[in-house]
Amino acid sequence: METRTEYVEKLSAQMVEMDNRIYLLKDKAESATPETSGDYTGLIRSLQIKRDQVAAKLQGISVAGDHEWEEMRSGTELVWGEVSRMLHDTITKIR
Repeated sequence: METRTEYVEKLSAQMVEMDNRIYLLKDKAESATPETSGDYTGLIRSLQIKRDQVAAKLQGISVAGDHEWEEMRSGTELVWGEVSRMLHDTITKIR
């Protein structure tokens, strides 16, 4: 079983990769036609909101007590799964 530090480092690295992908999606949205650009911007905004929820949960894990962080981990995993699916769906729509 991974430690809290390992978990935080792993998820932080995954979030950096996600941020990079969101940045690329923003570039694609900006170069899209005016008809689709607004839709893409909305998708990306929703994705960023969900990503920020993961960041808040991760920050909570960082400061939680030894027993609390394990409980918080499951909620974080749930939100991370949602944001990962949103990222995949957004990439598919913006291609």
